[in-house]
Amino acid sequence: MKLEDLKFDCKHFLGHIPCKPNKLNDVACNQCSSYEALETPKAILTSSTDLIKDIFRICDFDSQSIKKVAESHTTHASAKKILFIKLGAIGDVIRTTPLLTRFKKEYGECHFTWITHTPQVLPLDKVDKIYKWEASSVSAIADQEYDIAINLDKDEEACMLLAAINSKEKFGFIWNGNHIDIATPKAEHKLITGLFDHISKKNTLNYLEEIFDICHFDFQQEEYMINLNQDLSNKWDNVFYQLAGEKTIIGLNTGCGERWQTRLWPKSYWVDLINKLQKRGYFCLLTGGPQEHEMNQYYSKKTGATYLGHFSLEEFIAITDNVDIVVTPVSMMMHIALALKKQLMLFHNIFNVHEFELYNRGVIIEPTSGCDCYFGNTCSRKKSCMYDISVQDVLSNIVQLNKNLNN
Repeated sequence: MKLEDLKFDCKHFLGHIPCKPNKLNDVACNQCSSYEALETPKAILTSSTDLIKDIFRICDFDSQSIKKVAESHTTHASAKKILFIKLGAIGDVIRTTPLLTRFKKEYGECHFTWITHTPQVLPLDKVDKIYKWEASSVSAIADQEYDIAINLDKDEEACMLLAAINSKEKFGFIWNGNHIDIATPKAEHKLITGLFDHISKKNTLNYLEEIFDICHFDFQQEEYMINLNQDLSNKWDNVFYQLAGEKTIIGLNTGCGERWQTRLWPKSYWVDLINKLQKRGYFCLLTGGPQEHEMNQYYSKKTGATYLGHFSLEEFIAITDNVDIVVTPVSMMMHIALALKKQLMLFHNIFNVHEFELYNRGVIIEPTSGCDCYFGNTCSRKKSCMYDISVQDVLSNIVQLNKNLNN
């Protein structure tokens, strides 16, 4: 399957995710009998001004903010001005940060600009200018010049911004005519795997290898980076010393967000695991956000495990910095744990297992029966495959990770 085979004008085309015929029948555009042309093709945007206007329309920004914004950044004349467009989700923003290290290695002095929905996770000492995605930020970026601009999001507005800005080189995903396109041929692989599940399942590259290739690099184990408030981390270090003493602290991230509920491990299994861990002398800390609050209260009541509530993202990162081992489904917590170099026990079922780079600090555990719901948010079985990840297997992996702490 090649880029030129894609039917961007098909009514089933969804922009950057698999269409219904692919989900149902594992067909790609070059072998599909369901093609139907759109009755009213999208308008073709040709100018930067038109692209920015459409971004404002898509994002419901105030059109009065489409104006030139005076922005000045002190940069050395020889510094490479590099822009990252990576809006979300939070975990994807974190796992894009290894590119900062590589660009710095390749070009020496760099001035990094980044626009995102979650600026609070970016390492403040590594990124020179951080914009939150909003009207004034889009206007400011569109009014500047860059040496290199990278967009690793496939959303329309992100692709349009890469197309609209003035940059000598562009990598990743761009808007061309009336649809998503690739800025260089290196982005074709990731675009195609995102559009067709049956092709995605055959992919053996991890996410880092893919995005480094998009930027014309090879991945060399460059690490995640994250913004850690060290003062907050030190505060929690004192709290946990009072609570746990010298015990190994196990962070149990019990939820997985709203979108992919198929990743949830059964409640009874969590209770059993916590009880077994505590009998072995581990300190169990329940973690999560507002969506997991009621569930974590339940686990705490049933087992006596510590649950301190939910916190801001900044404090959540500081708390995680004081955990020794993290147990979690694929989630934001996974990326935070990797950025903080924690030992990681990762539940996996609905995604491509090759996607995840754990830097030799973790283990991935999957259902023994496999999973039938690739990128699915509902389970096709009467009993979820997550029931086939046993408490004993999880416990055994945690014991091994605990040994790794002393190696």
